Amino acid sequence: MREEAMNTVDLDQRHVWHPFSQEQTAPAPLPVARAKGASLYLEDGQELLDLASSWWVNVHGHCHPAIAEALAGQARTLAHVIFAGFTHAPAAQLAQALVRALPRPLNRVFYSDNGSTAVEAALKMAFQSWRNRGERRRTLFLAFEGAYHGDTFGAMSVGRSSGFYAPFEDVLLKVRFLPFAETWQGDKNVEQREAAALAALDAILKRDGHRLAGFIAEPLVQGASGMRLCRPEFLRAVCERVAAHNVPVILDEVMTGFGRTGTLFALEQAGVVPDIVCLSKGLTGGFLPLAATVATSAVYETFLGQDFSTAFAHGHSYTANPLGCAAALASLALFESEGTLARIAAIRQANMRWLDEAATLPGVTRPRALGSIAAVNLGPEGNGGGDYHSSLGPKLKARCLELGLLVRPLGNVVYLMPPACITPEELARAHGLTLQVLRETAHLYAPA
Repeated sequence: MREEAMNTVDLDQRHVWHPFSQEQTAPAPLPVARAKGASLYLEDGQELLDLASSWWVNVHGHCHPAIAEALAGQARTLAHVIFAGFTHAPAAQLAQALVRALPRPLNRVFYSDNGSTAVEAALKMAFQSWRNRGERRRTLFLAFEGAYHGDTFGAMSVGRSSGFYAPFEDVLLKVRFLPFAETWQGDKNVEQREAAALAALDAILKRDGHRLAGFIAEPLVQGASGMRLCRPEFLRAVCERVAAHNVPVILDEVMTGFGRTGTLFALEQAGVVPDIVCLSKGLTGGFLPLAATVATSAVYETFLGQDFSTAFAHGHSYTANPLGCAAALASLALFESEGTLARIAAIRQANMRWLDEAATLPGVTRPRALGSIAAVNLGPEGNGGGDYHSSLGPKLKARCLELGLLVRPLGNVVYLMPPACITPEELARAHGLTLQVLRETAHLYAPA
């Protein structure tokens, strides 16, 4: 068959290599023709309710007209320009908007293109900042067990305990890992786990505090390891101990930022002001790749000097792309004009009712919710979740697709994270159908 005559899926399977997929055994990809609001529409006309916000990037709904108009207008004026030695209004205005939204003294915005590179830039900033001050002992990083921060080498290093990076173990940075005191509804032992984690942290700081270049954490929720939640007071206690040892705090808000946890940024709930924060995913409302690493003046000023040796020699061809910046400005404006955080609060209330019912099903454990996120574990109570070798995920995903739902389980964890535009009727349908799937497949995960 001539390639010109092939359909989308045939062409894809001949040439495309998909992310996070075992290409030999994965089912054929679904061809998406268009999207609107909370729904995707396949080429055959089937509608799928997007309950994963298309890998957690979609905030206000697919193809939101306000962002589309801002993007089209910018495309007619300036699509791209080198950002070394040049600037443009969308980048400057977005930097101002981000600084105003974040707590002081976070006030220097470094642009890149995705979450991994935002994290990579943050780790390099923290490390080089010490070198620029003549401190060469600080060669270690501190991170939580189970963390996921992306797939570039520095990001893999601080996320190695997520289980994704076994082939690269020999070439990753040196990292000390701290227990993550996860919790859920009805959890009666969270204080003991927190105390144990803090005791482990104290031991690490006593032994290696003088060697730590930085501490990085996903605030309040570890996404890829199974939507594992911690209490704000636990995160705050960790950050306070770390800061007391003069170790820079990096908060990875790539997934948690822009309303996902119920506030614009998760750090607001913990009352933590980091030295560096990483932003991406929802930054442009799901329209274009864009990321920002925002640092304090104290970090920024260590890179100033009379020659290039102390400069931050890092960048990307599409740094501060004007189209992405214009989309991000439009997305931020929607938080006020559409009351996005109030919409997310309403989603949480509906999710809580879903969790109450799901928790009554056999084998469903650890119900939890934060912002627009709701999650449950499937299987024995002792299984902490995020088991990517579990056979449950693909089966549940396939059944949900049959019912018109895009649900992407994280191993044995089923979670819902819809865009803020989802209507009460759509959410009710999603809740009803996912409960149906859990009931249908209870024999797969209920304890023997």
